[in-house]
Amino acid sequence: MDKTEARRLAVDRIAELRQMSYAELRDRFLDQPQCDEVRAVSGTVYQVETEGFWDDQEAVHLRILVYVDDGGWAAFSPVGDSFIVAPDGSFVGE
Repeated sequence: MDKTEARRLAVDRIAELRQMSYAELRDRFLDQPQCDEVRAVSGTVYQVETEGFWDDQEAVHLRILVYVDDGGWAAFSPVGDSFIVAPDGSFVGE
């Protein structure tokens, strides 16, 4: 797996997700992982998994995770990125 290419896909997906509202992210990804196949510029097909879960005990802040791998051995060590969003749409820890 080309980790640079996979990292670019993760960064791009995170940028897309950060445009969504808290409610959209919660309703779409909370405890409902989604996996998409994305063909990179190189022609390699990557699996891009997006999932959400509560980041705190009070179930207020939502953490969104993105993992990218090529379906081979890299699935055991995917490239990933994440962010945490509060109900008011602000990003926690930034």
